[in-house]
Amino acid sequence: MNILVVGSIALDHIETPAGVLDEAVGGSATYISIAASALTDGVRVVGIVGDDFPEDHVEHFRERGIDTGGLHRAAGKTFRWGGRYHEDMNERDTLYTELGVFADFRPIIPEPWKASDIVMLGNIHPSLQQHVLEQVALPRLVVCDTMNLWIQTARESLVKTIGRVDVLILNDQEAKQLTNEREVLAAGEALLSMGPSFVVIKKGEHGAMLVAKEGLFLAPAYPVPVVKDPTGAGDSFAGGFVGYIARRGNFGFDVMKQAVIAGTSAASYCVEEFGIESMRDLDTDAVMERYRKLQEWTVF
Repeated sequence: MNILVVGSIALDHIETPAGVLDEAVGGSATYISIAASALTDGVRVVGIVGDDFPEDHVEHFRERGIDTGGLHRAAGKTFRWGGRYHEDMNERDTLYTELGVFADFRPIIPEPWKASDIVMLGNIHPSLQQHVLEQVALPRLVVCDTMNLWIQTARESLVKTIGRVDVLILNDQEAKQLTNEREVLAAGEALLSMGPSFVVIKKGEHGAMLVAKEGLFLAPAYPVPVVKDPTGAGDSFAGGFVGYIARRGNFGFDVMKQAVIAGTSAASYCVEEFGIESMRDLDTDAVMERYRKLQEWTVF
């Protein structure tokens, strides 16, 4: 079962209490694709980079079996983002955002990919997410991630997108902000009423919540001894989530619960090093090892 991933590809400058990394490959499509490719074949990425984007990064995608046929290289600079994390790494300051060629990004889905089984929409503008959905032909599952920026600046368009997806992924603060609810569960139930069959609410170091008509599922985060860089953890979660679903080829509630654990396991590797360094060779065995440990630790 294949996965179409659409999102940003960037070069990041990251500062955390553990150190500094410059010109690190990042962006939602990067982290999603790499995490998904650890669990399944058939990952396809659509994005845009500038003529300054290192070819080594593209080659790494290909080495992981990620199809880069939808990766467009345009004249200009690659999207760049800089961030500085505090001692409490739940808090960060954006140092700069330079859109570069990403400012003109208009996703074009290659013809053979329009029949992709799973569509994973990274947290790009909701109008671009809708543009992708207008090009694909009856995907079996549509998963959408979003962020607070779009809730603040494109709420109407975001609500329209949410009504067209099967799974919505967002964090707890975004869920509350979007629904004007004070409690996470109430926010999840309100989001279900907007159209998705499943809502996944990420809670950072406190795990994740899956809300569905069939019930509720709570998952802890995988405990790691040292967190060096939380950048991309949410996107890595989404990648592990859809990668596991593609691996199982099933969209039922039980598999969705298992996919949350797989996503949590993939994200735990992301935070252990800067950028994608700890995920470069991530494979199914590594993700499923932590999956089984979480399973063991939470059975009582």
